[in-house]
Formats: sequence, structure tokens, C-alpha cells
Amino acid sequence: MCRNIRPLNNFEPPATNDEVTAAALQFVRKVSGATKPSAANQAAFDQAVAEIAHITRHLIDDLVTTAPPKDRAVEAAKAKARAAARYGT
Repeated sequence: MCRNIRPLNNFEPPATNDEVTAAALQFVRKVSGATKPSAANQAAFDQAVAEIAHITRHLIDDLVTTAPPKDRAVEAAKAKARAAARYGT
């Protein structure tokens, strides 16, 4: 599950709220050990996702870097090349 959490800092355009929420969801799934919580745990699960997404957004907005922003298409191409080399496809 953790492979789905992608770096979100220093991209142009900046990470969207949907990307931040998706990363928070993957984190909560990993930590809780459940991809789909039971009905009894759904509220706690959803609250954790919302809080982590909120804090993550603040973190991304507050981080400062002197590096030039990364391009999503270039980073995706690099990841695809790494996967092809790793899996031989």
C-alpha cells in the first residue's frame, strides 16, 4: 500500500487537495491495516483521513525549497522507466 503514497512537495502545479486526500487515505489504510474499515470504525477512519489530509496540506504549503519545481510528466516518465527496468517490461 505504501507504494501508492507519492511525494507531493515542490511540483508545478502544486499538489491538489484530491492528491493530498489520496495520500492520507493510503497512510490511514496502512497504519490501520484495513483497506475498508468496519461500520463501527468508519467514523474514526474518516476522521483520521480528514485530519491527516489537513495537516499534510499545511505541511506542503509551509515547506520552503530552493530547488526548481518538478514536472509531473517528467517524474511519471522516470517512474515508468524504473518500473520497466525493474520488472523487465
